[in-house]
Amino acid sequence: MNARQIQLQAFERLLDIMDDLREKCPWDKKQTLQTLRHLTIEETYELGDAILDNDLNEVKKELGDLLLHIVFYAKIGSETNDFDIADVCNEICEKLIHRHPHIYSDTVVKDEEEVKQNWEKLKLKEGKKSVLEGVPRSLPALVKASRIQDKVKGVGFDWEESHQVWDKVQEELQELQEEVKLGNQDAMEAEFGDVLFSMINYARFLNINPEDALERTNKKFIKRFQYLEGKAGELGKSLMDMSLSEMDIFWEEAKRL
Repeated sequence: MNARQIQLQAFERLLDIMDDLREKCPWDKKQTLQTLRHLTIEETYELGDAILDNDLNEVKKELGDLLLHIVFYAKIGSETNDFDIADVCNEICEKLIHRHPHIYSDTVVKDEEEVKQNWEKLKLKEGKKSVLEGVPRSLPALVKASRIQDKVKGVGFDWEESHQVWDKVQEELQELQEEVKLGNQDAMEAEFGDVLFSMINYARFLNINPEDALERTNKKFIKRFQYLEGKAGELGKSLMDMSLSEMDIFWEEAKRL
């Protein structure tokens, strides 16, 4: 791996290139915090895909894209005299030092769980009114549910045993079925949400990341379905021309593969 001096030189090179782009490139000159936002979100998802695929070369590339966005935002901030990259770095450094008193102070912790609990307590001391303030409103619902549960766990609001959570899942499923029988669409949606929320909670007790688990299933389904499409094409058929039983033969083949 590169020595620290080489790492710092690489970062300085990126800063210099950003200065050049902001001054000379028509596209880069036009960008604002707002125009970059959706691109940053896209890059974050691309990094997530690379991590799930365990493609380390792609992870490296996507980290570079995200780093570019951070430098870009800092450059824009410096142009309005609001903040620059040094402010960004120092802000996170101070936060990390403050929230790790077991490293930078004399606080003693026994395990990872106590570290997380201290983290949430320190955030409240910093002026936050709720432990849930740190959960972005624009997060996808499944990720948001997972983060909500993780946050409240940090202050002790949690089930004690996994079987209690599974019992809650069963309870929510029963309530959903009752609403399905009644045919009330709004109530069904509410109960379905409760089922999902309880399942995400159960995943946490099994040390499963629900977002990763669902994405793995998505990828698996896509791969199998595209195999099915390919086999249909080899027969000169469209899927719409095939019966479910015909499609199921190739689906089972895809599963075995």
